[in-house]
Amino acid sequence: MLKGLSDYESHADIRDGVRALCAEFGNAYFQKIDAAHAYPDEFVNALTKAGWLSALIPEQYGGSGLPLASATVIMEEINRSGGNAGFCHGQMYNMGTLLRHGSEAQKQKYLPKIASGELRLQSMGVTEPTTGTDTTKLKTMAVKKGDRYVVNGQKVYISRMNHTDLMILLARTTPIDKVKSKSEGMSIFIVDVREALKSKGLTINPIRNMVNQDTNQLFFDNLEIPAENLLGEEGKGFKHILDGLNAERILIAAECIGDGYWFMDRAIKYANERVVFDRPIGANQGIQFPIAKAYANIEAANLMRFRAAELFDQHKPCGAEANMALLLCADASWAAANTCIQTHGGYGFAAEYDVERKFRETRLFQVAPISTNLILSYIGAHVLGMPRSF
Repeated sequence: MLKGLSDYESHADIRDGVRALCAEFGNAYFQKIDAAHAYPDEFVNALTKAGWLSALIPEQYGGSGLPLASATVIMEEINRSGGNAGFCHGQMYNMGTLLRHGSEAQKQKYLPKIASGELRLQSMGVTEPTTGTDTTKLKTMAVKKGDRYVVNGQKVYISRMNHTDLMILLARTTPIDKVKSKSEGMSIFIVDVREALKSKGLTINPIRNMVNQDTNQLFFDNLEIPAENLLGEEGKGFKHILDGLNAERILIAAECIGDGYWFMDRAIKYANERVVFDRPIGANQGIQFPIAKAYANIEAANLMRFRAAELFDQHKPCGAEANMALLLCADASWAAANTCIQTHGGYGFAAEYDVERKFRETRLFQVAPISTNLILSYIGAHVLGMPRSF
């Protein structure tokens, strides 16, 4: 396997452990899961049993208490080994929201069961059909009535809902015309998905898509949530959720790095072994130079990934770094994907080589969890002080 800069970081034990587990689930396994649009329960259960998905949970609640930087290495290695961390990464960044803003009673109630695998916390409901990434305009309302909140509204492009027990939900608790700032008046809740489905207050409609992703549209119809399930302070949910979104961006940036190295491994191997006109195609500058440039881009993007994680772990502001990490890593993985498929030529489109599956999966990072265009807009306005474009 190609050595990258990240191999020289102090995470050798984590890398070796995750790689060993992933080796038990080879290309054939993930190809079969992808073809059937299925969920890799065996793989996710194995990660849970080995403790990798509870890495961020403090030891007193049954986890390992690792920093985010270490958690990103777990996600990277899953993708670098040919898997897809998108099946389980929600457990990581949703965990941060509970850890940073949940009460002690909430942590005691949920974290040990999540660590043991008794419960899954894989989903976060933020995006809506009519507001998209303009989160402050969301219309899902949670109205407090006695000891409960009653929720009505819709969410869209919500992942892993059919494979989770709990979800994080962002909803308005104060109408937007009753708050001083549009970012106020939103709150976050822990929703027991099992109870929500049983009460008919939640309906899940699947959205079949280009990649094997359990993606759904949600409908809330007078769903009752116990008031004790409010996370953090009422009305401050937007600020609380940003913490989770920064962690999400950094974790997914690491997944992009994993994809990038995977594409490099495949491209280099094929370029060295494929002989045309009596010599390996890797001897041709038209093949060699794009691979070399793609590799350099991955190494550079990787530095920003670790910088963003370092700031997050130090509880320092990291919005700019988290967004830039995702932008640079997503662009690097997409460039590596194109280089890899171009290197393979027609064979890159053949399912047996597995390049086309990873090609589809890494393309998602250009638009999710946030469009790279919106990241550029954020950098222009909030980092460089240029006029807002919207």
